[in-house]
Amino acid sequence: APAWLSRRGHLSAPARRSYEGDVPGHVLPAQGDAATHSRTPGAEPVHDSLLGAHDLEIADGAAESESPVVVVLSGSMEPAFHRGDILFLHMGYAPFRAGDIVVFKVADRDIPIVHRVIKVHEKPTGVVDILTKGDNNSVDDRGLYAAGQSWINKEHIIGRAKGYLPYIGMVTIIMNDYPLLKYCLVGLMGLFVLTSKE
Repeated sequence: APAWLSRRGHLSAPARRSYEGDVPGHVLPAQGDAATHSRTPGAEPVHDSLLGAHDLEIADGAAESESPVVVVLSGSMEPAFHRGDILFLHMGYAPFRAGDIVVFKVADRDIPIVHRVIKVHEKPTGVVDILTKGDNNSVDDRGLYAAGQSWINKEHIIGRAKGYLPYIGMVTIIMNDYPLLKYCLVGLMGLFVLTSKE
C-alpha cells in the first residue's frame, strides 16, 4: 500500500485475544436526498465519498467492493476511526477473522455499517457466520441485525477497511448535514465558471 495510506485500527495481540472469545455503523448514496435517511444509535454509518467512489482506480482490486471509498459519519468505531475519516475498502479472498473491520448491509436498513468482526463461526457446509461490534459500543450488533438474525454472512459484507485518510470526509458530512450550503457552493462554482469565460 502507498505510504500515505495508513492502516489504523489493527489490534494488539492482547486485544486480538479478547476479540476471539465470546463477546456478549451506514452508507448513503453520493447523490440524491442523503439527508433524509435516519441514523441508527450505536451504529457507525458511512457515506459514499464525493470523490466518485465508483470511478476511482484503486490498487489491489478494491473495485471489487460495492463502494470502495466511504466516509465515516459517527463515532462508534473510535478510537480506530473518527467521524469524517475516509475509508478505503477491499473485499479480497482471505477468510474473515476476528479483528477485521468490515462494512456491511442488513435487511430493512438502507445505510450500511462499519464495525469490527468479533467472532467467526465456520460451518462444515462452508457457511461462515460473523458477529460484529463497534469498538466504542458496549454490546455487539445483534440488535442492529434484522429481526431474528444473530449473525451476518459474507453476502451482507460490502468490503473490509484496508486504509483511511483522517477527517478528509468532513466536507461531505457538512454538505450532507447542511444541504443549503451545498446548493450555495454549487451556485458559486457555476457563477465562477460563467464569469471566468468572459
